[in-house]
Amino acid sequence: MIIKSVNLEIVCGVTSKLPDTVLPEIAFAGKSNVGKSSLINALMNRKAYARTSAQPGKTQTINFYNINQALYYVDLPGYGYARVSQKEREKWGKMIEKYLHTSRQLKAVFLLVDIRHEPSANDRLMYQWILDSGFHPIIIATKLDKINRSQVAKQVKLIRETLEAEKDTIIIPFSAETKQGREEIWKLIEEITDTVPDAE
Repeated sequence: MIIKSVNLEIVCGVTSKLPDTVLPEIAFAGKSNVGKSSLINALMNRKAYARTSAQPGKTQTINFYNINQALYYVDLPGYGYARVSQKEREKWGKMIEKYLHTSRQLKAVFLLVDIRHEPSANDRLMYQWILDSGFHPIIIATKLDKINRSQVAKQVKLIRETLEAEKDTIIIPFSAETKQGREEIWKLIEEITDTVPDAE
């Protein structure tokens, strides 16, 4: 996918009305320190357009990035950060759940998990939320560069088993450092949204 234009077009907070867009949407969910902003930046082919923060839990809004005037990348608030109050976590949870249930243009949800660790209780809950909303989650196993190549298959198997994912669930190992996995994710997004990759 050749990225010609990127624009942070819509920002929704807890009290905002969710937009009724006309372009296909691809949503990204994951816990606060899983590398979601880094993945979105890599997919936008920008170094720091989506805000990455040294303080997990900073993204408290749903951010809609217009890509090539053809689709939206939708960045959902990170979950599971301990320093955020239970009340705030519940608000974000309701906001995410509302978006998953009401968006008319949502075509797929990518769930990010850290390839180094067994998925957390929050990861399992989010996986179930996505299923309950009628979507088949696509798993992005981030921080691929942090483990040895020999460990990849074992960790992918652990993720699949812990999430109780079906055999045909797609799991893509990804590294924000090396960009490994990016082309595969782009190809999936093009297929899902029926967008044609621009010729150079």
